[in-house]
Amino acid sequence: MATEKTKNNAGLADVTVEEKLTALYSLQTIDSKTDSIKRLCGELPLEVQDLEDELVGLETRSAKIKEEISKLESDIARKKNDIINAQQLIKKYEAQQMQVRNNREYDSIAKEVEFQNLDINLSEKKIKEFENQLATKKNILSESAVRHQDREKDLERKKEELNSIIADTQKDQEALAARRKQYEDKIEDRLLNAYNRIRNGAKNGLAVVPVRRDACGGCFNKIPPQRQLDVASHKKIIVCEYCGRILIDDEMAQQIAESIK
Repeated sequence: MATEKTKNNAGLADVTVEEKLTALYSLQTIDSKTDSIKRLCGELPLEVQDLEDELVGLETRSAKIKEEISKLESDIARKKNDIINAQQLIKKYEAQQMQVRNNREYDSIAKEVEFQNLDINLSEKKIKEFENQLATKKNILSESAVRHQDREKDLERKKEELNSIIADTQKDQEALAARRKQYEDKIEDRLLNAYNRIRNGAKNGLAVVPVRRDACGGCFNKIPPQRQLDVASHKKIIVCEYCGRILIDDEMAQQIAESIK
């Protein structure tokens, strides 16, 4: 692979600066067109991702709430069973009270009955607390289910919208990608890497810009007259001393733009 790249770069040794500039600005024009197509999608890819993430979050939350509901239902059933056991013990103790032989035995059993009644009261109190918590959890789960359903509809709509845009622009993107490859092959690796680095660092994705009205087409700072002459001569690669973008003259830029329409 490295040998192939070396051969390709060696084959580009006789390419003139003007041809390099033409290839670079052609590449820039194609990349800008591709950027425009991607902008048609707007924030849709991010919105789709956000909705997918939210749905996962809602599902995780719902699963946790269901576990909590199941535990509360188990706790309520356990407390109700405790009440039944306490009531059975009370009946047993009350039967024993009818057969006691002295006040000490009677008082001892009475305390056991009192303890079981207290246990019943405590269990009933806990059941009410658990039932209130259960009602709250079920409301939250119901609201979460409604929200999940709404978000699923939103996601489906956003995906349809995004897929429609992608389908409409797919042929254009494929054609631009093929043309990009053609111009890419005409640029040596060092220069191509510099182009990609500048483009990735620029907010508007512009790495090669024309000089228009005596100013850089990227940062709009004034370009000195001698510098403009150097740009127009096509003898060497000139970069803007303010933003680092590669400069070409406006006439060349217009000719290239027309040829790539």
